[in-house]
Amino acid sequence: MPNGQANNPNQKLPLKGAGGAAPAPRIIISGGGTGGHIFPAVAIANALKKLDPAIEILFVGANGRMEMDKVPQAGYKIIGLDIQGIQRKAVWKNLLFPVKLLASLNKAAGIIKDFKPDAAVGVGGYASGPLLYAAALKGVPTLIQEQNSYAGITNKWLSKKAKKICVAFDEMDKFFPADKIVKTGNPVRKQSVDTAGKLNEALKEFNLSPNKKTILVTGGSLGARTLNQSVLAGLDKLIAADVQLIWQTGKVYYAGIIEKLGMDYHPNVCILEFLNRMDLAYAAADIIISRAGAGTIAELCIIGKPVILVPSPNVAEDHQTKNALALVQTDAAFFVADRDAEITLIPKALELLKDKKQQAKLSANISKLALPNADEVIAQHVIDIINSSRK
Repeated sequence: MPNGQANNPNQKLPLKGAGGAAPAPRIIISGGGTGGHIFPAVAIANALKKLDPAIEILFVGANGRMEMDKVPQAGYKIIGLDIQGIQRKAVWKNLLFPVKLLASLNKAAGIIKDFKPDAAVGVGGYASGPLLYAAALKGVPTLIQEQNSYAGITNKWLSKKAKKICVAFDEMDKFFPADKIVKTGNPVRKQSVDTAGKLNEALKEFNLSPNKKTILVTGGSLGARTLNQSVLAGLDKLIAADVQLIWQTGKVYYAGIIEKLGMDYHPNVCILEFLNRMDLAYAAADIIISRAGAGTIAELCIIGKPVILVPSPNVAEDHQTKNALALVQTDAAFFVADRDAEITLIPKALELLKDKKQQAKLSANISKLALPNADEVIAQHVIDIINSSRK
């Protein structure tokens, strides 16, 4: 990987100015749209504040998207752009795209003028394109955090002006200038991956037996239809095998599943709308079944347990499939295609539970990919590009 992984993430390098001490930097972080973008963005902001509590941070997001609520909840100010992505299904909605893009570029330029940032960070999502483009036009150094193994069109375009491109996968020089790339990994929610010594607490939380194997199925906060259908199709097999299940259905599907099965369907099956303690779910699991978003994969690498990935086919440029295959090619995860999952997923999971040798192999290989201090490493790179611009 060009530039390799960054140096010691705990190394705190001070900001430099022309005459000694420099004023605390002002940094814009832009992007959002999904939790997979927002959680890393907030993690980077928190890491920057650890480096220097005086740093001023402004978020720029897209109006109507979840960052407009989540970022203020994390304690940061955010300004919204009236921007949307290209609609692949409802094509008629794209008629307003050029108008919204121009308006967003103008508003982004105004934000740059008013806030006067020393650097701008793009984490992906609708707002990052106009903001980083406007910043680059004004001579503000920019950093891109590309979360996926297959770079999107916007980040490829923005990379021409970026000072640094922080990535989570190898071979990203297919998309970006090699001399700008640094492999940092994706920031994760630290509380979610802090599982050490929590097995007993986890078993109590989910009312599980320590003498039975446990599968965790998680499709994110909204849920994943295919994962839920696959579990429903395989419940009889799971019960017959006396395997325990922590099943996060997601908000969209929970009521329907409870109506179908009831609240107390079976003592081995724990059905939840949302996992408030992801750390305990990870701690209890022997194997994990999940979608393949970049942020989720970053957590799974740190957790280091055997994983079966079922990528969502409904994301831009099929990112999740490419993310999953990046693990599969190093024997770090199993892969089940969305179209095959209802028939094959649960049988494959039960087969894996019986194969301790394969579990050990998957666990060892996925653990090798863990980059647990990505937020701190990226924050330091932001400071580095500011220092370089002040020389």
